[in-house]
Amino acid sequence: MGLRPSRCYKWDSPAYTRTSNNPQDSFITGIPGSKIIHYNMGNLKGDFEVETSIVAKERIQVRHNALEATRTAVNRRLEKALGRMGYHFKIRVYPHHVMRENVMATGAGADRVQSGMRGSFGKPIGRAARVNKGQAVLSIYTKNEERDLRIVKETLKMGVKKLPGNLEVIVRENEA
Repeated sequence: MGLRPSRCYKWDSPAYTRTSNNPQDSFITGIPGSKIIHYNMGNLKGDFEVETSIVAKERIQVRHNALEATRTAVNRRLEKALGRMGYHFKIRVYPHHVMRENVMATGAGADRVQSGMRGSFGKPIGRAARVNKGQAVLSIYTKNEERDLRIVKETLKMGVKKLPGNLEVIVRENEA
């Protein structure tokens, strides 16, 4: 089975991160690892004038695999078009929230094996970053040239398609 749709995971409680002041409240024995490898790419020490970001128009939860898919696609395209030293690409959110799923048995005799929703805490299946309205998901810093801005805007519009929710691309001058 593939991934469950995002409507299965509500934002009705604080982020579940397993850490608690009271050790008995930390129920999950293991957290799945994040698929995101790098959070900063390109020229990390460059001096860039323009920041172009993907910003959320609503509260959303972004899975770590959606962030990684967006990161690889955007970074590959920027590297080909602008060169490795022509940009600084930064992921601005971190997947802290542990998503859980009450796995149901299927097949013959499954009703005799499981107890349904009784004590259904769920097993960890992945991580998600919780993004508030107006928060930047990722940003690209470039020079203030027409060609670079056009490439970055096209790339981020492609990246928006890989992320859930209602998002927009915003360009602003970088304060130096």
